[in-house]
Amino acid sequence: MKQIILGTAGHIDHGKTSLIRALTGIDTDRLKEEKERGITIELGFAHLELPGGKLIGIVDVPGHEKFVKNMVAGATGIDLVALVIAADEGIMPQTREHLEICELLGIRHGLVVLTKIDMVEEDWLELVREDVSEYLSNTFLAGAPIVEVSSVTGQGLEELKQALDKLVQDIPEKEVGHLFRLPIDRVFIIKGFGTVVTGTTVSGRIRVGDEVTIYPEEIPSKIRGIQVHNRDMEEVRAGLRTAINLQGVEKSSIKRGDVVATADSLRPTFMVDVFLNLLASAPKKLKNRAKARFHTGTSEILGTVVLLDRDELAPGQSCFAQIRLDSPTAVLRGDRFVLRSYSPVRTIGGGTVLHPLPRKKKRFSDELLNELKVLHEGTMEQAVEEFVKMERFHGVERSTLQFLSNLSKKKLNEALAPLQAKKQLIEVDKERGTLIHSEYMDKVRKEILGRISQYHEQYPLRVGLPKEELRSQITIVKDPKLFNFILNQLT
Repeated sequence: MKQIILGTAGHIDHGKTSLIRALTGIDTDRLKEEKERGITIELGFAHLELPGGKLIGIVDVPGHEKFVKNMVAGATGIDLVALVIAADEGIMPQTREHLEICELLGIRHGLVVLTKIDMVEEDWLELVREDVSEYLSNTFLAGAPIVEVSSVTGQGLEELKQALDKLVQDIPEKEVGHLFRLPIDRVFIIKGFGTVVTGTTVSGRIRVGDEVTIYPEEIPSKIRGIQVHNRDMEEVRAGLRTAINLQGVEKSSIKRGDVVATADSLRPTFMVDVFLNLLASAPKKLKNRAKARFHTGTSEILGTVVLLDRDELAPGQSCFAQIRLDSPTAVLRGDRFVLRSYSPVRTIGGGTVLHPLPRKKKRFSDELLNELKVLHEGTMEQAVEEFVKMERFHGVERSTLQFLSNLSKKKLNEALAPLQAKKQLIEVDKERGTLIHSEYMDKVRKEILGRISQYHEQYPLRVGLPKEELRSQITIVKDPKLFNFILNQLT
């Protein structure tokens, strides 16, 4: 069954929370400060049954510029956005910023809700409608439905439900994915049950009793219980707002931004290789080694942006970069991220993770840039070959290759089959499944033959070069099993 999460977006005081309350009867403002100040600070959650019977989850995000980082966290995993614009104000700064964030996160479906229509005249409403249509004409919401609503009188609410019902039917079913991942957006204690975390399940599936790991701290745990829309569940899959009761984990040891995932499936890292897009609306060029805020999943981490092929990136341009983080993250190839400036804080860009566990990169290296180009533009088969090639003389185990490529075992085997048949990749250790690229096999083979030839020239009367002496001379190969495999190929 197709699972859908709807997220709100829009400027402060444009009526996002009031709209959700009018639609669902659920007040998503939970905090005392939110009630007193009349603004949304934290993420809010609700659910709605559509006319066709489909139950969808809803994430309500704050509109204030100070809480945009919470909005980014809430937008993780949503399938459909409702861009809320107050008819009495029209498009405002966070309308633009929230829309840019949605585009950077790869959201492709949505509609526009013009709220507070009871506060304006029809002539004004027509002008706002035209202005909104024109503004959205070059975005993913070009041609999207624009529904006019009053949360006070209830006008337009049924039309909004019908529009959502139609949109949900048109959204393709989300690929479940092979690894369970849930970026945490809330952590709390329930008396008698212990630590509970909530978030949107972005991939995979999990059952009560399954073992998991919490990243990047690598804390092992077990699923004690699962709830979806306040109902107990035995299993949950991608696309659902989920609450998980974790066994044996203290609330103080985990936080928003951590990820609950299939046990031992991710690798924490302080660096990621990315394809970076700087927004056309960014206020200035991004300089190499600029400090920035890296948002992925529900986390925000400070880091340094190392531009790999230039000294500065102009607004509207893209490039390959390595982001070196102040604290660890746990991501997968293909994950989307948002980049916000260090100070003053505003959204300046985003992009896609290409390598989730890279080594430190040299700048202006044609070889390294070509590797990243293959990871960005290549086919599944080409990307798998490149990941093996990047490990050079070390080789790479299948389990690590599966993590790097973010492929299921089945898809990885499908990508490997033609590469091994053409002998581009060679398995040098069946027990560990270690693979090496033929290009580096040939270099080691030539090195071995050269050393043997050199030895015979130097000592023509000796029987042969002792194996251990030869091995000590081949410094490019550290793994003795790899050395023995190549040596056996020569005999």
